[in-house]
Amino acid sequence: MSFVTRGFRGRRRDDGPEGRVPPGQYVTADFPVLSAGPTPRIPLDTWSFTARDRDGTAKTWNWEEFQSLPSEKVTVDIHCVTKWSKLDTTWEGVSLDVLLADFDTSGGFALVRSYGDYTTNLPIADLTGGKAWVAYAYEGEPLAPEHGGPARLLVPHLYFWKSAKWVTEVALAGFDTPGFWERYGYHNYGDPWREQRYAGD
Repeated sequence: MSFVTRGFRGRRRDDGPEGRVPPGQYVTADFPVLSAGPTPRIPLDTWSFTARDRDGTAKTWNWEEFQSLPSEKVTVDIHCVTKWSKLDTTWEGVSLDVLLADFDTSGGFALVRSYGDYTTNLPIADLTGGKAWVAYAYEGEPLAPEHGGPARLLVPHLYFWKSAKWVTEVALAGFDTPGFWERYGYHNYGDPWREQRYAGD
């Protein structure tokens, strides 16, 4: 049985503002809901997020502790592999630089895990240096479950499937492990400006 939602289908092309929309994308004012399974509903009193180092050392925050961490508000453009782009989206969350501050982030890879066992893989360099957040608010409101709430990864410089919904862990490693969509033929990296949608692009 397939749970792939309607937003996975491409639509017409509209280049949008010059220099802000990658090739092959169209600009939308909507926020399509994309998921490959049912939407989990995670009670805040059971939610947690764990950062795990290569040696197994881990730090875990519950919701209250996570909310007390230094947060940032960022306004970014997001680009979905199904060819829509949404401009000037505003999020609030905790930078991965804060969450990984006690770990060696000089190289290697990360595997991000979500409630529901979804995973995605990224180079650590794409999570640090002010490039990625665990976001819990969108446009000034708590992040809705259909968009990944209570909290999702936000990596706006890559295709949006890399911004995993319902995150619960980031685990660092010296080797790369393909995530869910990467095992099913999506590109291992996912740079929208190079149209890296599928393996071989």
